[in-house]
Amino acid sequence: MATDNRIHFWRRNPKVQGRLKDTPKPSSVNTKSKKPSSFHEFARSTNDAWDIDDEEDDGMFSLKQPSSSPVQSRSMPQTPFLKFIKAPEDTEPMPHPLDRQEPISTNPDQDQLDVESGPANGRVVKSCSDAQLNVNAGAPPMTVREKTRLDKFKQLLSSPNTDLEELRKHSWSGIPREVRPITWRLLSGYLPANRERRDLVLQRKREEYFGFIEQYYHSRTDENHRDTYRQIHIDIPRTNPLIPLFQQPLVQEVFERILFIWAIRHPASGYVQGINDLVTPFFVVFLSEFVEEDVENFEMASLPLDTQRNIEADSFWCMSKLLDGIQDNYTFAQPGIQIKVKALEELVSRIDEDVHVHFQKCEVEYLQFAFRWMNNLLMRELPLRCTIRLWDTYQAESEGFSHFHLYVCAAFLIKWRKEILSMVDFQSLLMLLQNLPTIHWGNEEVGLLLAEAYRLKYMFADAPSHYKR
Repeated sequence: MATDNRIHFWRRNPKVQGRLKDTPKPSSVNTKSKKPSSFHEFARSTNDAWDIDDEEDDGMFSLKQPSSSPVQSRSMPQTPFLKFIKAPEDTEPMPHPLDRQEPISTNPDQDQLDVESGPANGRVVKSCSDAQLNVNAGAPPMTVREKTRLDKFKQLLSSPNTDLEELRKHSWSGIPREVRPITWRLLSGYLPANRERRDLVLQRKREEYFGFIEQYYHSRTDENHRDTYRQIHIDIPRTNPLIPLFQQPLVQEVFERILFIWAIRHPASGYVQGINDLVTPFFVVFLSEFVEEDVENFEMASLPLDTQRNIEADSFWCMSKLLDGIQDNYTFAQPGIQIKVKALEELVSRIDEDVHVHFQKCEVEYLQFAFRWMNNLLMRELPLRCTIRLWDTYQAESEGFSHFHLYVCAAFLIKWRKEILSMVDFQSLLMLLQNLPTIHWGNEEVGLLLAEAYRLKYMFADAPSHYKR
């Protein structure tokens, strides 16, 4: 794909407001290989294994006409290609990320698709890596592949008892925007697989959450909870500060309630800085059920109060389910994070000794950059749209947030090996690692990252001796 067609999702137009959907979606929905020198050569050499049509089909934010801006050329290190490893996806496994210069279009028919949208959004340019699925009037028509994938999800979700394993399989390579909210609720364990029970469970859990609000929220000014609430109150404005949605007082109050209730119900850890970031993907996904485009500029107050409350309660419960699996990351001294950072160091020392030795020469400790990667699940390193796509896979993968995340971090680090090895001193190296240039990333880059992470997991997860020299 030509770089001058790349989409800039984060360019904001304060005059453009998100629109309520005409019909809100209901919450329950009915061998041996020669080392290739380029991605295309790799794809051709394994055309019986990898499906390189890896267009992801679920843009979360409005698509605006980009200004021409080149994307930094990046290349991956050459690594020996092992016997083909099939990712646990549906029928479209992701390609293995080897050498890459510019992002490679895997669906040339989509590269130049330029269609008129509604008058509030101007022209919409649909790219291969950041295509937005939208079946509403005035939206780009779906490709055959997009519709086939969406139909797969709808069939699974409308069955009397959703096959969660099959749902995970299809979700690994990304979830269509239309069905992402209900799919996330199911994969997180918030909703039951039985379709008839879903409405009752939603009603009961939402009432339970607001029961907690009535019971506990007034105690935020009590002496024993004052420090917790104060820290939450300080951190909330720092959550995605460049996105107008999260600077709205109404949205910040929602986040304060969610985080305070979670903290007092989990006294073993309480509130820890970084947990505030983990609310945002759930909040945006559940909000997207009621907003067509431009979520980042949407006025939350324009939604009915009941809808606002449902989004808040669902965000609380799904975040709680996530944290249940990684709570040792946030208990005293955060032992879970320290263990994961040490595991990352050992893993990198095996998969790329040059990078590991370079860190030692520059006296860079992994904890100095990877602590944030583990504490915030890479949310500070990636645009929010990429985090949402990443979490599709995390929720589909067994122990995605607690275990698979380690391999994603390793793949993410090695992605920048060329830039890392070019830095010759501690300060410049740490500055690079804390400000990696991912602002233009989209679904294609995340897909390649996940494919490499899966390869690493396959090689190392069941062979702990590989960590050791």
